[in-house]
Amino acid sequence: MSADVHSPTKTKTTPITITPSAMEQLGRLRKDLGVAGDHFLRIGVRGGGCSGFEYQLGFDLPQEDDQKFMVGSEQVLMKAGHALYLLGMEIDWATDLNNRGFTFNNPNAKDTCGCGTSFSA
Repeated sequence: MSADVHSPTKTKTTPITITPSAMEQLGRLRKDLGVAGDHFLRIGVRGGGCSGFEYQLGFDLPQEDDQKFMVGSEQVLMKAGHALYLLGMEIDWATDLNNRGFTFNNPNAKDTCGCGTSFSA
């Protein structure tokens, strides 16, 4: 039986948290960008950045090998292999003088770069 790409695998454990301020910004981005309702928030990692891995955050359609989670009011997509690097991570929204944007508080990161968008595990 083939998997339906529009019905990603459901899991019982939510691997990440999103703060209320980050959730508000995601809602604003979704509206400002005109993101369709069939697109979900994709969170992941990829090789690169000054520390080895970079965070991925954006809106995307589900793919066959995605896991799907509800985090607050946001439906989240993640590749199963990325959970190893992201389990327990908190996504926040910073508005201080030195930093404005999404921040990633990741307990799995052994080292992070100065900009906070890449890490080593």
